[in-house]
Amino acid sequence: MHRLSKVCICALIAALAAIGARAIAAVVTGCGPFGSPPAHLFFSVKPDCGAGRMLGPWRDNDGTDRYACVYRPRSERPETKLPLVVFLHPSLFKANLVARTGLLDLQNSYALSGDPARPGFIVLAPQGRATAHAYPAADRNGTGWDNWYRFLIVHAPAENADAAAIDHFIAEEIAAGEVDTDRIYMTGWSNGAAMAILYALNRPAIAAAAVYSAPDPFGAFTDPCPQTPVASTPSSNAQIQIRNPRVPILHLHNDCDVEGLCPNGEKMAAELRAAGVKVRDVIIDSSGRRVRLCDVSCGSNSNAGLSLLHHPLSYWLGLMHHGRWPVGWNRYLLDFMRRNPLARRGAPPTASLR
Repeated sequence: MHRLSKVCICALIAALAAIGARAIAAVVTGCGPFGSPPAHLFFSVKPDCGAGRMLGPWRDNDGTDRYACVYRPRSERPETKLPLVVFLHPSLFKANLVARTGLLDLQNSYALSGDPARPGFIVLAPQGRATAHAYPAADRNGTGWDNWYRFLIVHAPAENADAAAIDHFIAEEIAAGEVDTDRIYMTGWSNGAAMAILYALNRPAIAAAAVYSAPDPFGAFTDPCPQTPVASTPSSNAQIQIRNPRVPILHLHNDCDVEGLCPNGEKMAAELRAAGVKVRDVIIDSSGRRVRLCDVSCGSNSNAGLSLLHHPLSYWLGLMHHGRWPVGWNRYLLDFMRRNPLARRGAPPTASLR
């Protein structure tokens, strides 16, 4: 973890003053009630949205210009509100990577609303920033999402800047009058999947999350401040409260995944279930078939981590599997979303992100 200068510490303490002494301690000591301090920012990133439309710039609470891509189906009609799928890209990539998932190929025909007479869904792909990451060497810096700073209270002075950007662009789509607020869903890939899970667990307006190959957002690899998610008040800084524990989550991941990631996904599922979250954990092999267990030859560490020197074949196989989106499982992911509208768990449709 990089060292903050005295000037930076003073600036951060001033920004966090409204949060209280525990948050200030997080800055001074490195680890605190919200995990790590905010990730070191390098620069803003502007995406190329291709066939979509770019939203932004919008300036976040760090003063950084933020952008997103939105993709609307041809079937969209002004009088019809459609489900919204929010896609968060992997680290080191940009928002337009959504075009490589195959999800856009289904957005005109798939009835995510559950009503065959109302097919289609909107895809929103916010763009991450270039920041420092607590990941292995090849992914220590670059575009992505800060899931190590876990302060996600809406509109707070020091709210996680990435969460605030996602908040803003979802709210912008809702304000346009085109979104069925009973069906706002999160998805993502790798680091984007981790952020999608963290975000969904803290936003009651999110109906469900269905993601691919997520490192545990509460502790993976070299995370300097791992925490255990809990639904109640934390007993110490080793725990973090999640504010939407009723959100259903589907995690699809590989039995042989990048840097030995599979056991980390199993750890995440166990900890979320212990906090009362309904998690569907689906492991697939290299041919895309569902299997019961992780491939231990590709790593057995629950925090992930696999040595290229000692396990070169497994290392490269995991990287190859991780780098391809499971297109054949897209309908499964969408079916999970469709079966879990907000109203199903007794929550009224709402435009609020709180």
